[in-house]
Amino acid sequence: MNDGYYTLKIAGVERQLKKFAVSDSLDIAAFILFGDVELTEACAKALLEKCPDFDYIVTPEAKSIPLAYEMSRLSGKKYIVARKGVKVYMDNPVAYTVTSITTQKEQTIYLGHEDGDLLKDKKVLIVDDVISTGESLKSVIGLVEEFGANIVACCAPVAEGDAADRDDIIYLERIPLFFK
Repeated sequence: MNDGYYTLKIAGVERQLKKFAVSDSLDIAAFILFGDVELTEACAKALLEKCPDFDYIVTPEAKSIPLAYEMSRLSGKKYIVARKGVKVYMDNPVAYTVTSITTQKEQTIYLGHEDGDLLKDKKVLIVDDVISTGESLKSVIGLVEEFGANIVACCAPVAEGDAADRDDIIYLERIPLFFK
């Protein structure tokens, strides 16, 4: 295939991922679940087969929401979204700030007590679409720990770059980083 793409085979599905520059010296292959029902369903099923028992799924807004939804539907367990902004319906929201490779800036996520209080002493599975530097993951971990949750695992369909060498995450496939 074209050098501007990376071929990914994951959960029995093959996709051509377009490469995008995140800096002058680095490209990433964009793994995007939005609008790809087949890929989302296949990844959700495959991840659930690898994950331990849990009571709740927590996911950061936004690209991993379809995956969390499908994992919730298949498992019968509720999913909760850590939001990018405070909403009027959030009860006394807790914030956590990180810098992520894909947003290229500081990002704060929030979880209100209406959802967060459900997590106390519960087994929580953290779900993301891609784990790369781990900063987004760290923010979700920080939030759910504020509410007294027991994190049983962190998972994503894809581990990017060195994240694939981590032993504290569950993932289906590795995507390399492309240095120029």
